[in-house]
Amino acid sequence: MNAPDSITIELRLLMEAIYLKYSYDFRDYSGASQKRRVLHALHQMDCASISELQSRVLHDPDAFMQLLQYLTIPTSEMFRDPAYFQALREHVMPHLSTYPSLKIWIAGCSTGEEIYSMAILLKEEGLLERSIIYATDINPHSLDRARKGVFALDRMRAYTASYQMAGGRAAFSDYYTAAYDGALFDRSLVDNVIFADHSLATDSVFSETHLISCRNVMIYFNRKLQDRALGLFHESLCHRGFLGLGSKESLDFSAHADAFEPLVKSERVFRKVAP
Repeated sequence: MNAPDSITIELRLLMEAIYLKYSYDFRDYSGASQKRRVLHALHQMDCASISELQSRVLHDPDAFMQLLQYLTIPTSEMFRDPAYFQALREHVMPHLSTYPSLKIWIAGCSTGEEIYSMAILLKEEGLLERSIIYATDINPHSLDRARKGVFALDRMRAYTASYQMAGGRAAFSDYYTAAYDGALFDRSLVDNVIFADHSLATDSVFSETHLISCRNVMIYFNRKLQDRALGLFHESLCHRGFLGLGSKESLDFSAHADAFEPLVKSERVFRKVAP
């Protein structure tokens, strides 16, 4: 077997150092994505090598927080993949409406675009007031931005189009107030949102939920970590609960493939199989 190259060794040592020092576990993240992000961080943080970056991170918590922004790279959109939200509206919300109260988990919520999308969908289906939404991420800066609910005004045209394609029933502009170059979303949308730091790599289940939406997060995990995350979702979901994944994510070949059945397979919406 060929020995790993120097960059691969340095990457492993960096991830181990981050885990030991800060308890953030990136050791089972996809190697290619991890390498690309760290090399980009090297340039931006003016480090000559990964070893130099490791030294800075170990001795300077601010340097770690700076690196964390590159390791997690928050990328999100409102009503991303509109057909997914249309599928939730048509095939999941009617089931959820039969419960007196709801708990929904948005895992890897990034800067909050999916939180507000989900909240708007629940509001239009008459379910928001009886729902608790758990919005979790490992990046505290992203969670802070999500709490504030301010998004770039120049994105609203694209978000409006996606909202309409997702079956939106109102004027999208009714949900936000424009000010300068930002759009501040109605605070009532997040009255029942609990923002929390949670890692799918190290943390456990914290509540029984009816719907989990974890989209475009597991594409950055290796198979071992994907299986861990899916195990958490299966444990968290109530009897016949629902799971939504990203457009490039799948349950095929996972250790939990038989624990879920497709509800709207084309949009990666699944339902927990009854025991």
